[in-house]
Amino acid sequence: MVRLILVLGDQLTHDLSALREAEPDDVVVMAEVAEETGYVPHHPKKIALVLSAMRHFAEALRAAGREVLYTRLDDAENAGSIPGELLRRAEATGATEVIATRPGEWRLITALEESPLKLTLLPDDRFFCSLEAFDTWAEGRKELRLEWFYREMRRKTGLLMEGDKPAGGKWNFDHDNRKKAGAASVLSQPMQFTPDAMTEEVLALVEARFGDNFGDVHPFRFGVTREQALRALDHFVKRALPGFGDVQDAMLLDEPFLNHSLLSVYLNLGLVTPREVCKRVEAAWQADEVPINAAEGFIRQILGWREFVRGIYFREGPDYVKRNVLGHDRALPALYWGGDTGMACLKAAVAQTRDEAYAHHIQRLMVTGNFALLIGADPGQVHAWYLSVYSDAFEWVEAPNTLGMSQFADGGVVGSKPYVSSGNYIAKMSDYCGACAYDVKAKTGKRACPFNLFYWHFLDRHRDRFATNPRMANIYRTWDRMDPDRRQTVLREAEGLLARLDAGALV
Repeated sequence: MVRLILVLGDQLTHDLSALREAEPDDVVVMAEVAEETGYVPHHPKKIALVLSAMRHFAEALRAAGREVLYTRLDDAENAGSIPGELLRRAEATGATEVIATRPGEWRLITALEESPLKLTLLPDDRFFCSLEAFDTWAEGRKELRLEWFYREMRRKTGLLMEGDKPAGGKWNFDHDNRKKAGAASVLSQPMQFTPDAMTEEVLALVEARFGDNFGDVHPFRFGVTREQALRALDHFVKRALPGFGDVQDAMLLDEPFLNHSLLSVYLNLGLVTPREVCKRVEAAWQADEVPINAAEGFIRQILGWREFVRGIYFREGPDYVKRNVLGHDRALPALYWGGDTGMACLKAAVAQTRDEAYAHHIQRLMVTGNFALLIGADPGQVHAWYLSVYSDAFEWVEAPNTLGMSQFADGGVVGSKPYVSSGNYIAKMSDYCGACAYDVKAKTGKRACPFNLFYWHFLDRHRDRFATNPRMANIYRTWDRMDPDRRQTVLREAEGLLARLDAGALV
């Protein structure tokens, strides 16, 4: 009896559990559908990346001898959804059973489970840590913190270990990875690829159908095959990784990539696996090609953080994306969709996002995320924005980063305190402030940096929640020591700026 083997757009891995389960008579189903391209207004580059990578992967499967039933977005008989396509293919082949690897979004898991076809969901074992293993680790803990999970993963995998001790004598070299922007040594841009005929066909389709979405599809420089992803990995390790650690938190106006890899795009599509990426980086350190702070900082992002947030997403359940413990409800300002602003840091981060469908972790956390949290933006809208605009954004990884780490909407599941700062952090880690209409050193007045005003306004309005947080007590003591008149001025001016935002005025 023929069975349908479902392969999704972020499951482009030849060793996928569903593909391993396939018998010779089974048929692989892949589909480009409107429900997946449109459930949020995805960046055109993201749509093009996924569709082109899917088409190339289908060709690779056929070359390996598998039968693939592939539906293109503009096919006349396209059912418009993954369950709809499975039903259509089942009717054509006589299949009654679907074999699938567990999707990375609760939305799609629910849709598959509600289908009338018999469904077998297999674990996604491309990760280091199974969901069951994460739950075992998490059970009974008062707090789920990355550092303890990361150490456990290092011990289990042996990555960057010397016997039972961490390589270099420390688990974490973060202290060495916070050099200012002026110390940046831009060794290499990420590897860029020229679109082939198949990708050009996708680009034309995307431009025609999604040209009004935020972002430009051209120029398109992503790799779309496993071979290209492996070349991008090799390029990063040889050219950029040696300087990655020192300035991984730096931001520069004219350097959107610095030493960052952009490998999250290929990892999250499945074109490379976390194991091979971490092993490649570890090998470079063992060969004295990169310093320990660079190797450890990069591996922590994958072995630690990436695995950690996946565990959180599935452990917390489908309602996680609806959380809003701070009660924030302000509409996301138009500047996030390209509206004008005098704030140089936000203008740079949003423009880069529009042009590249990419911004690195500090731009996302401490510029766009920090601002949204300080003004009290609706976390659901913030979540939808991040899911829309970044090429590497899939909900299992994006939601905990946005709702948990960035917006504190989950009440501290991901982090023990909100990641908020005044303009001083941005001034320290970037060259943005020199081009700004505001003065980062001004705490009040017409030219005061909005981050400075909103920072104290946020802390004041959420005092009941955060004043007893051990990591924030000193901040509140500083606020309390301020002259009462100055405190009132800060709050009054912050409220004035918020009113301008609400009215759609330029900030």
